[in-house]
Order: sequence, then structure tokens, then C-alpha cells
Amino acid sequence: MNDSVAAPAPLHRLDGDSLLDALTADGLLGTEQARELRGECRALPGRELLPALAARALEDARHPGRTLTLEALTVWLAERSGLPYLRIDPLSLDVPRITAVMPYPYAARARILPVKLSATELVVAVADPFDRDWEADIGRLVRQQVRRVVANSKDIERYLVEFYALARSVRSAESERSRAPGGRLQNLEQLTELGRRDKLSADDQHVVAVVDWLLQYAFEQRASDIHLEPRRDSAQVRFRIDGVLHEVYQMPASVYVAVASRIKILARMDVAEKRRPLDGRIKARSPGGKEVELRVSSLPTAFGEKMVLRIFDPEVLIKDFAALGFSPQDAARWREMIAQPNGIILVTGPTGSGKTTTLYSTLRQLATPQVNVCTIEDPIELIEPAFNQLQVQAAIDLDFATGIRALMRQDPDIIMVGEIRDLETAEVAVQAALTGHLVLSTLHTNDAPSAITRLLDLGVPSYLLRATVLGIVAQRLVRTLCPHCKAPQAPDPQAWAELCAGWKLPPPPQAQRAVGCLECRETGFLGRSGIYEVLPLGAALKPLIQDHADPAALRAAAIRDGMLPLRIAGARKIAAGLTTPAEVLKVAPPPLRPA
Repeated sequence: MNDSVAAPAPLHRLDGDSLLDALTADGLLGTEQARELRGECRALPGRELLPALAARALEDARHPGRTLTLEALTVWLAERSGLPYLRIDPLSLDVPRITAVMPYPYAARARILPVKLSATELVVAVADPFDRDWEADIGRLVRQQVRRVVANSKDIERYLVEFYALARSVRSAESERSRAPGGRLQNLEQLTELGRRDKLSADDQHVVAVVDWLLQYAFEQRASDIHLEPRRDSAQVRFRIDGVLHEVYQMPASVYVAVASRIKILARMDVAEKRRPLDGRIKARSPGGKEVELRVSSLPTAFGEKMVLRIFDPEVLIKDFAALGFSPQDAARWREMIAQPNGIILVTGPTGSGKTTTLYSTLRQLATPQVNVCTIEDPIELIEPAFNQLQVQAAIDLDFATGIRALMRQDPDIIMVGEIRDLETAEVAVQAALTGHLVLSTLHTNDAPSAITRLLDLGVPSYLLRATVLGIVAQRLVRTLCPHCKAPQAPDPQAWAELCAGWKLPPPPQAQRAVGCLECRETGFLGRSGIYEVLPLGAALKPLIQDHADPAALRAAAIRDGMLPLRIAGARKIAAGLTTPAEVLKVAPPPLRPA
């Protein structure tokens, strides 16, 4: 027992002396540190105290080596005041509803942010838990119970400005649109008519503000795709993050018409054409100053144009194979394949499995000043100065086969073909490989050996495949566990047996499970990594490539030659504590039992 330790001084208000006394009593600051800070803190208003202390990057006396960040100080203040702590997740906020609860001037003056509104209560984020002057007024205004939570003051200030500015822009745009002839969208006939005589300009400052916010918000949230989906009375905005869609915002249908037009202008698409699918691209700059490429696709639907913006991060080009997810053994096999002077290398997998990232990263490493790298794509995903990139143009009969023939007259060393879709493209790619070029391309198959049977089905003779195909890589993307919150657990023998499907792999002594924290938005996962099935076509496999090849025999021979199926590659990532069996089972096909 230690009866001589004084109880922590109660904290009833946020002023310099009270705050420093409480920090000292709780062991976050030393007495000498508090004495040095006292004069500075007495001169600051309560709302600026925690940011001022965080700016000094003081060491946390309880945990040597850690600093007292604003987040750490806010968590401590929440505990000290007896209120819940909230890390504001902008994706979880219903922005139109919460910004309608109270006017911006009042929220800004009180430095509070409504974060949730239900039938029974209003949840409000506060930076100062002891300032309650506003609470009675808001309670009378909303006629609901008001519940306070403590949040980072910088987040409150930032989202106050962002969300109310967005709401103001949407309201202003909707107001201008409502004054245009035709009224609101009610059915498909009016939708078509209004689309032709829309009076709300895509260059209107409010529409520009909405689109700018949308793009920057997506960059900050690590989104890979932005989905804009028109409905009868509204339009839904969703972000795909780590392979999962999250609903972000709903805007009035009348505003969405102008937003879609603004995006089409930025992407250099035909604004007047709303009857057929269109493609375009936008080059934007992230809040951190980094250039980002966006590929834009529009699709006419019942209630307007659905738009998807795929975001490409140029940093993928500088990732090495280990960062992409290759094991050391698979990376060595892949390097051996791409080091060959001529032949065909194929990357297979469904849409969204990371094939383009693998090819671009590989080409970036091969594109030295001594090598001429040419690509033909539909469309060009990323603009890379080290490549000579050609885009398929169906309107002028420039398809993959025609483009490859043209590229072969450009003295290339390496040719990347976006996708082999038909016999003509396959035959021209084989011809390029036979004439001394290294050809990289993609196919849509379930696993690596199936690529051979797919090319045979297209009509490519087996003797040409034996002469040209160097190897095949099948891949998938799995979500990786959040390093901030994952926790150890005993492996599940049943899940492990289902995963391995006959492969006699002992379960790892310890597995990891998803928990969920503030960093990963309570999902338990943060980021994605590739799992790979690498199949070099060596002397043992080539004799099996016949006009009527047996896919099962090819797979069995590939496994005997050292190929690890996708699920087994995923099992290795599970054993390394990077992901879970459920994530691998979700994306990888069952493996063939080893002979």
C-alpha cells in the first residue's frame, strides 16, 4: 500500500493552471516541465491549450519514447472528464443531416460539431468538456437528448469548415437549379428533357467546390474508386477502400446533373453525350501535393449517368516486388522470367486483382535508358514518361492487334499488351515474341495453368505456345490486418484444413485476428497485399502443352515443378500474421491436391 500518494486534483475547467496540475498529478508531465509551461499556458484560452502542448512534442512521462500528441492528450482529457472519446470518422457521418441540426455560425462560435442524429438523441463532439453553455439552447432546438463526446479540437475545426461548406455549396447549387424551368426530376421522361436544358452550369462555383471536395476527400481516405450513382430523387456517393464500398454522401439529383457534367469537363469527355458509355481521365493533385491519375467511366442508367472514377497512385510504380506481396521465392522466379530477351509472360486474375499494378511496377524496373518499352492499353491506366504508350481507339479501328503491328515497327525491346481478348491479338503477340520481343500481357483466368487452356481455346496452336510462353502469374488481392490492433489467437484447425484442401501444411503455432480500432475504422484491416501463383514454363511442362491439353494434368505437373497455388500462398501470409483465412478463402480458388 502507498497511502502517501495524493489523489489526482479534480479537473473542473479547462485553464492553464488546472490543466497542468492535472497532467502532473496523472504522471503525463514532470513537475519541472509543468513549471516551465505554466506562464505560457496561463496566457492561452482553454480551447488552445491542448494544441499548444501538442505542438511542443513533449515526452510522455508515463511512456518514455512516446510524445504527447494532440490525440493522446484528447484521450486523456476525455477520461479525466468522464466523457466518451470519439475519433471522428468522416465516412460514418451523415453530412446533410448533421449540418441541418444547427447553423454554422452557432457551431463555430461554440466550437462543437454534431456527429450523429437519431430519433432519441443528438451526439455532439466537443473539444472542451467543461463548456456547457450551448447545451440547453441546442436541447430546446432539436427537442432531443443531447449527448456529448470529446474529440480532437483540430478535427472539430476542420470538419466544421469542410462539412458546412459542402452543405452550403450543395444547397446553393440546388437553389439555383430549382429556379431553372422544369422543376425536380420525377420520372425518366423528365430526366431526359432536363438533361438537355439544364440551367445549372458545371462551372458554377458551388458545383466546382463540391467536386473539389469529393476528389480531395477520396484521396485522404485512401479510396481506390469513387462511385457516383443516380437514383430517382438523389445521387449516392460511395468510396471503395481496401476492396470494400463505403457510403459517403447523398446529394440531390438536381445537383448531381451538374456535378457529373463538371467531372466530364475535367476528364475531357463529351458533356452533351448522355446516351452511350464514355471514358476519360483526370490528372489531379492530392492535398499533400502529389499528382494522382483518375480514370473516369460513365454509363447511362435509368436515372442518369452513373460515373466511376478509378484512382491510380503513381507511387505504385516505384514499389518493389516485396512491397507488392511477392514472397522471396516467387520474386526470384518472376525476375528470372522478365530477364529473358524474348517470349510471352502472362498475368492472370479477375478485374481488380492488381494485374495492372504488377505490370506497371515490372515495366518501370525494366525501363532503363537502354531499353525501348512500348505499351498498348484500353485505356491507358497511368501516364509514365519512361514508356511509349498507345491507346486503343475503336472509332478509328485501332485495336490491340493493329496497335501491336504498329509498335513492332517502332523498334521495341519490350511490349506490354493491356489484354489478350481474341485470337487475332494472341497471334500478333506470339508473332512479336517469335521475332525477338519480350511481351507482357493479361488474361482473365482463375489460375495460372488455365491460361494455357484459354489460349488454346482461342485457337493459338500448341507448338507456338511451347515456343513463346515463358511463364504465367495468377494473382489476387487480400486485405491485410491492421498492425495497430490485430491480436494473437489460436489457429482454427477447421478453417486451416478448409484453406489447405489436402495440402499437409501444419497450422501456425499462432494466428492473428482482426479487432478494429480508430486507425482502420473498426474494420480490423488496413491496406491490401497480393498473393501470387508463379508458374515458369520449364522443360518439364512444355511437353504437356498439346492441342487438347488436360488442365488437371497441367496443374499437377506445375505443382510437382514447385508452383504453390494461390490458397497456399495465402496460407503463408496467414502464418506470417498478415491476413486471415476468411480473406484468403474469399478470393482464392480451391487448390489441386498435391500428387
